[in-house]
Amino acid sequence: MGKYFGTDGFRGEANVNLTAEHAYQIGRFLGWYYRHEDGSKCKIVIGKDTRRSSYMFEYSLVAGLTASGADAYLLHVTTTPSVSYVTRTEDFDAGIMISASHNPYYDNGIKLINSAGEKMDEETILKIEDYIDGKIGEIPYALKENIGCTVDYAAGRNRYVGYLISLATRSYRDKKVGLDCANGSAWMIAKNVFDALGAKTYVINNNPDGLNINTNCGSTHIEGLQKFVVENGLDVGFAFDGDADRCLCVDEKGELVDGDAIMYVYGCYMKERGKLFGNKVVTTVMSNFGLYKAFDEVGIEYEKTAVGDKYVYANMVENGYRLGGENSGHIIFKKYATTGDGILTAIKMMEVMLEKKKPMSELRAPFRVYPQVLENIRVTDKRTVQNDPEVQSKVKEVEELLGNNGRILVRESGTEPLIRVMVEAGDMDTCRKYVATVIDLIKAKGYEA
Repeated sequence: MGKYFGTDGFRGEANVNLTAEHAYQIGRFLGWYYRHEDGSKCKIVIGKDTRRSSYMFEYSLVAGLTASGADAYLLHVTTTPSVSYVTRTEDFDAGIMISASHNPYYDNGIKLINSAGEKMDEETILKIEDYIDGKIGEIPYALKENIGCTVDYAAGRNRYVGYLISLATRSYRDKKVGLDCANGSAWMIAKNVFDALGAKTYVINNNPDGLNINTNCGSTHIEGLQKFVVENGLDVGFAFDGDADRCLCVDEKGELVDGDAIMYVYGCYMKERGKLFGNKVVTTVMSNFGLYKAFDEVGIEYEKTAVGDKYVYANMVENGYRLGGENSGHIIFKKYATTGDGILTAIKMMEVMLEKKKPMSELRAPFRVYPQVLENIRVTDKRTVQNDPEVQSKVKEVEELLGNNGRILVRESGTEPLIRVMVEAGDMDTCRKYVATVIDLIKAKGYEA
């Protein structure tokens, strides 16, 4: 991770540590960096979520891009995966999504996408950071007819909607589907897709006002959709986050089907049809121990990456795997997309239900979530704690005691001076005991801040 850009873009509180000036500088650099040698203008497509500050950042990016000679194509309010889709299918040099995903409304972010629809490479991002910090010389302004223009490109968003609709294998006729749009990017797109496919669509949290994105709704507050599904007798429910690259599911009984359960259900479905390349699903180290036990039962193998869907995708590309994701709901169906896509995930889960003629509760029943305890401790130096021989020895001791009936994970926070200690086991008491064992040692050695 760089100075400004983390695993999912440049993110911070709007006008505090992510400012309009930052957006302008990013636009200036990208417009210059992607200039064409033949003198033709580069094309960069921009989408945004419903946060009030997204408009400010959009205008700042456009100003920077056009000042450097790039043409800026505006998708307006749309999802992150739609920007990725349009960028890779319509010959754009790069794409930009303005969103802080599941964060509260006062945060925002700038996500950069390359021409293949993938997250921008680290080398380019480091060059942008150098420009922001004044380490690169002044970039020339475009003059006269070389100044870029702005293009309304809502048509690109509409083509993405058409693409999603084309992926459904059956009509959703008579299926009662609940959608929680988090007052975010999916607020119009998701309903349009499900209506077009014939579902009886019930939507909540689709009235964005710029300040209510993710507020007690969406995939980070699934309890609202759980209650809604039960009260309305729905067949299934899907909850998205602010930019709709995540999806969590709720079965007809109101029970949560998280990202791990989604990977289990679809992984089994792919294996049955001989479509699970390499017989593997790519997960992160934060997937529940129960997922691996369930995969073992059905003979599915798995990879584990660092936390972050960019690492999941990199592993999938390197090895040719087709399914991967995170328990938070970032699910990547590599045959159809280069990023997590919440609405696509909902479509693929509907496919399994309809093709197998089974309710979601039955499809996910073999997957048992193991009890988990996660505790954070603020420390003086994360790396020192991780490298301490006594801490490592204690973690190994816990691993041996848990054996095949659980696991321990001790890792550094990517954004704060925290060590995260997580234990999964057959019961909560065992989880709490072993988490306390490691936390107490860290405190006893004087590492607590």
